[in-house]
Amino acid sequence: MALPVISFILGTTAELIKIAPVYHGILERGVRPKIWFTAQHVDEVSDVLADLNLPEPDVWLVPKEKAHNLESPAQVPGWAAQVLRTAWSRRAELKAALVEDGRPPLVLVHGDTFTTPYGSLIGKRILKSRVGHVEAGARSGSIMSPLPEELNRKIAAKIVDMHFAPSAREVDNLRNARGVVVDTEANTAIDAMRLAINGPLDIEGLPEKFGLATLHRFELVSRADKYREALEILREQSKQMPILYMAGAPEREKIRSLGLANLFDEKNFIIQPKMRYLKFLPLVARAEYVVTDSGGLSAECYYLGLPCAVHRERTETPQHLGETVVLTEMRGDKLQNFLDTYQNRRGESWVDKFHPSEIIVDTLARLGYC
Repeated sequence: MALPVISFILGTTAELIKIAPVYHGILERGVRPKIWFTAQHVDEVSDVLADLNLPEPDVWLVPKEKAHNLESPAQVPGWAAQVLRTAWSRRAELKAALVEDGRPPLVLVHGDTFTTPYGSLIGKRILKSRVGHVEAGARSGSIMSPLPEELNRKIAAKIVDMHFAPSAREVDNLRNARGVVVDTEANTAIDAMRLAINGPLDIEGLPEKFGLATLHRFELVSRADKYREALEILREQSKQMPILYMAGAPEREKIRSLGLANLFDEKNFIIQPKMRYLKFLPLVARAEYVVTDSGGLSAECYYLGLPCAVHRERTETPQHLGETVVLTEMRGDKLQNFLDTYQNRRGESWVDKFHPSEIIVDTLARLGYC
């Protein structure tokens, strides 16, 4: 009897990272999953795939020769049109790839990027497949913050058939959702973390002790006053202990356009290029604290017991907040208070306690998908 086929529709390096443990778990069950890629991120994809022992995408929903990183909201409509156009024009081929022996095929999406609702729509409406959502059910309570992530999550929840929710809170958020809701007990990031946290450090001249910062979300960098305030606070704090600020090309351009490059130096407030996950996470694990606006990184800090300030107005994962992880509400005074008190905030590591990818794969096996 032919086995059902599982395809992941993904678009970012973060999605690849968090889905890798699920992919490998499915592979161990004798099913070779497929990756259909929407190319929200392009620049580091090959390196990330190699780091995670994942194959090149089976299908590029944006033709590879045309693909480039999405770096502004203005690029999203053209990207979305291309993704849907490719999916529609290749629908017969994609459907054929999902054919199985009398049981419905499955498409899996992840998280809250633009690819999440588009992948759900492609799987459900164009390919007539069942759709599962990994890391489902997170809610901040406001459509506008964070935008567009909250909207992406809500749209996907209306489409998918299976919701893999990382805690009881997300399960409760999905109490009125159609389909199957599964509590995976944690984010799949915790499984990916085990692959990386003990790896070698790849930065020359790394200070013995350092703080780590990464601020990149549109809702922050688009507000010049708030972005400037956060960087100026970090600059002042770096006089006490060096801070590494990990910045991609869009953040570097914003820093240049706002005339903030003078805040950085080679000794205290040190700007560094973003690193691949398996290179970055050992750095995170050795930091004294983290300041971030990334929901994924704040979850990883929570699991590591690492002091973390989430520099956002709202978070979709308030269950991670407490003594270790603090929400600043994008206020400078709360960020400063965290920096003044981080020494007392280190908590217990949960890295070896949870195995969410196993729960997902076991559920898929019970349902006959792998």
